[in-house]
Amino acid sequence: MPSSTQPLPPRASIEHMVRRAVYSRLNLPLPRSAQGPSPLVVNVSARHCHLTQEAVEALFGPGHQLTPHKWLYQEGQYAAAETVTLIGPRSRVISNLRILGPCRTLNQVELAFTDARALGFDIPVRLSGDIAGTPGCMLMGPKGFFRMDEGVIRAAIHVHMSPADAEYYGVKHKDYMRLKVHGPCATTFDQMLVRVDPSFKLEVHVDTDEGNACGLGPDTLCELIK
Repeated sequence: MPSSTQPLPPRASIEHMVRRAVYSRLNLPLPRSAQGPSPLVVNVSARHCHLTQEAVEALFGPGHQLTPHKWLYQEGQYAAAETVTLIGPRSRVISNLRILGPCRTLNQVELAFTDARALGFDIPVRLSGDIAGTPGCMLMGPKGFFRMDEGVIRAAIHVHMSPADAEYYGVKHKDYMRLKVHGPCATTFDQMLVRVDPSFKLEVHVDTDEGNACGLGPDTLCELIK
């Protein structure tokens, strides 16, 4: 019998369907987190950078194209095989800084505060793409250097969602929500930006400091609150 070539749904989608089936079989009311059209995924976004094609070629050579290493939860987004060295104030460095693809129209480095302090940076919390007046840095690749005059930030916590998810939660693009994280280190994040686009899957991005502070794990119960 020929094997199917259809890709499996993402694990979060499978867990969402199983959870609904279990609650239905047990005749229990669905918790709100399981009622929506999409599973809620909360992922820790470790330090990384987004680069223009110009920057990629300066670092890796003329004509170089990023190579997908691991596909991310959002459609078309990936962690590239390529990494760079970030040179910060007083020549302190981070090696193997991962590039996320595909290439963008601006250069941006996203660090947690712990990373920034270790490097000697004083960085602001900004929405992705809002880099005016932020610190710059030097990036080093196998074929050269690329100077960023600005673009080093701590990314503000945010949630990606589709229009159907936005309708379910009663929010719109650029509104703010709260994220309640349950568990031994229960925490509520009060200022979480909503980003709505038809291509988005329901996913919250926190950085490593935020994830560690609330003990976030694969099985941690999280809720979106308007």
